Amino acid sequence: MRKYTPANFTDVRLTGAFWRERLDTVLAHTVPSQYRQLEAHDILSSLKLPKPVPELTIPRNAHNFTTQIFWDSDVGKWIEAASYALHHRRDAGIEAKIDAIVNDLEKAQLPDGYLNCWYIEREPENRWTNLRDNHELYNAGHLLEGAVAYFRATGRRKFLDVMERYVDHIAATFGTGPGQKRGYPGHQEIELALIKLYQLTGDSKRLDLAAYFINERGQSPHYFTEEARRREGDRFLQGTQEYNQSHKPVREQDKVVGHAVRAFYMYTAMADLAAELDDAALKHACETLWKDVTETRMYITGGFGPSASNEGFTKDYDLPNATAYAETCASVAMVFWAQRMLNIDLEGKYADMLEQALYNNCMAGLSRDGEHYFYDNPLESDGSHQRWEWHPCPCCTMNVARFIASVSGYFYSTSADALIVHLYGGTEARFEIAGTAVKLKETSNYPWSGNIDIRIDPSKATEFSLKLRIPAWAKDAKVAVNGQRLPVNGNVQRGYLDIRRVWSRGDRVELDLPMPIERIYAHPEVRDDFGKTALMRGPLVYCIEQADNTDTSIPLVVLPRNAMLSPVERPDLFDGIVAIEAKAQQIKTRDWAGVLYRNTPSATADIALVAIPYFLWANRGPNAMRVWIDEM
Repeated sequence: MRKYTPANFTDVRLTGAFWRERLDTVLAHTVPSQYRQLEAHDILSSLKLPKPVPELTIPRNAHNFTTQIFWDSDVGKWIEAASYALHHRRDAGIEAKIDAIVNDLEKAQLPDGYLNCWYIEREPENRWTNLRDNHELYNAGHLLEGAVAYFRATGRRKFLDVMERYVDHIAATFGTGPGQKRGYPGHQEIELALIKLYQLTGDSKRLDLAAYFINERGQSPHYFTEEARRREGDRFLQGTQEYNQSHKPVREQDKVVGHAVRAFYMYTAMADLAAELDDAALKHACETLWKDVTETRMYITGGFGPSASNEGFTKDYDLPNATAYAETCASVAMVFWAQRMLNIDLEGKYADMLEQALYNNCMAGLSRDGEHYFYDNPLESDGSHQRWEWHPCPCCTMNVARFIASVSGYFYSTSADALIVHLYGGTEARFEIAGTAVKLKETSNYPWSGNIDIRIDPSKATEFSLKLRIPAWAKDAKVAVNGQRLPVNGNVQRGYLDIRRVWSRGDRVELDLPMPIERIYAHPEVRDDFGKTALMRGPLVYCIEQADNTDTSIPLVVLPRNAMLSPVERPDLFDGIVAIEAKAQQIKTRDWAGVLYRNTPSATADIALVAIPYFLWANRGPNAMRVWIDEM
């Protein structure tokens, strides 16, 4: 079913200023600082199974639960992020650190292949007894993704061999055969890792195990209910199986519910399996769920899940701004899902969503210095929301790092006779198209500018299609090949312009994607946004932040409907950005002294307003901020 294959991130080099800066920051600051945090918080020492067993670093909460049980997953994600980084810049020190971790994991592994340091160290008798809550399969999945990434980056098999033994143990433990458990993960993730392992090794048993976990989910009798009954006195704190999307079989699900990260990891695996197994029912379920979440349950920033209580979804159009959860991990997971859907049949709406989540909510998760993070991403703040160095559940730290370190793999796809460009931003890449080696160089200052130059260099003259994504926000796009303009309007099919010709060395494509500033409005049932507008330019959502509007009270800003909005280059901000400036108004409060209610409206005063891209907010300390601005 899959018609297109994503380019391997190792075949694409980031050269543009925007992505080069982010990648260099991850390489030089994020990966090393995360290792120091793993060390300082006893996560790395836990792999050594110290004796006597130490007291918990993270005490159990009122529900007798500790996030320390997830630590293996944090190690796996760090190895994955570090491995992606190694492709861009080999670092003997980082490689030695990974090898030392692998040695500890190999020593910890039991003879039957089982590998979970919490259970081996603290409660070996209870392994595989609480799949719903205790993340054994989730931890295994992240370790496996780390092993695959490290093998791809270095060719070293030791970690991969350790994890393949663990996968063999898992495959023997779970399934429909005699003596096997009919279980599946409480937190979906291992499914993605197993598919990656299959794509690396070609071993169909790995794909079969991923398919089993997806197909078994939600079947009757319900495994989590039976499992809890065996634990006696167990109480499910989340109250409903919708929390982990096990409330019904996956092909019957038509509403996006529960914990957002779990949901999107599962949908990603469903899309992968639909493509690998030509499963039309899985594809249809993904399409139905996609329509639901993007039409009723998505923030303009590409954030997902308004509620902190379940880290996920509530009801249609419930999208509060100040209390938005919009977990960084959920947006990263949405990009995973969007990429899989995109490569099934090249539908531009998936690329548009990928880009929206990428440039806004995902990017907001990592600070400019590369060492501070957002777990949740509100669209409005009174200044109390600020970035943190670490978290008791540091999932978002490594998730955003591994994502940025591998982002080059999202720019291109190929088919037998087509090269597809999804994202822009300055790259050099190599492919094989129609049996011919093809080099491509894309030069641009995207996302600040939509002027894009693409040079095509096949090893010999070859006919193939170059398919350029024309984003939904890009009206009146212009394209020229070797100086000759091509018609665009009416020729864009599902978000892509197909240029089919015999390509020769030195061919040049010029693409102009106009980036006017647009006012965006929300559905009237999104109560927090009624009477407000948000500003977008190209793929970027903008916000107003106190640091740029020091003489203004952010909550009292009003943007007249006829106010002119101007893009302004600001080389003095964040190494150079495009800000938005406007003449706006601020509601006066001085004449309300001693008065709570009166029969005359507030007066206003003219102000100069500055907006910056949302992903950059809170990099200058705690700041009041708004994405949605009152309009009149």
